[in-house]
Amino acid sequence: MTKQAVLGLAGWSGSGKTTLLEQLLPRWQQAGVQVSVIKHSHHSLAFDTPGKDSYRHRSAGAAQVMLLGEQGLAVYENLATPPDLQAQLARLQPVDLVVLEGQKWLPVPKIEVYRAALGKPLLQPGDPDIMAVASDTVLDLPVPCLPLNHIDAIADFVLGWLKENK
Repeated sequence: MTKQAVLGLAGWSGSGKTTLLEQLLPRWQQAGVQVSVIKHSHHSLAFDTPGKDSYRHRSAGAAQVMLLGEQGLAVYENLATPPDLQAQLARLQPVDLVVLEGQKWLPVPKIEVYRAALGKPLLQPGDPDIMAVASDTVLDLPVPCLPLNHIDAIADFVLGWLKENK
């Protein structure tokens, strides 16, 4: 892949977005696609632990604190406002595909994860950026409806979309 693509995974809380993504990531990796994920949360996030050195540095006024370990790193910083999509993407290393879990309001191509049992309405009729719906229910929609329990079909749909949008 030569161009970084952005794909949204949209749906109501409890619809199974994280579980689906967890199952899709290894399949895309096997296909040679490098993927990064930006996970949005509506909850207040506690990235750091009071009393720890990194927390103390931030509390004392550091603009950013990088916590580095043998297996990875984390950068903590306080933000006045959440960064827009371009700023989020700029913080990531270049990859073939960035999946947004959440941020369903952004105008990017999306797959909706829908479970009728949640009792929530479909997002698709009101969102022209939804290019397919992954559901545990058969739906009559103007976009492809992918069986939620058929992970390979969903993975292949995205791989096909990636090839078309190189």
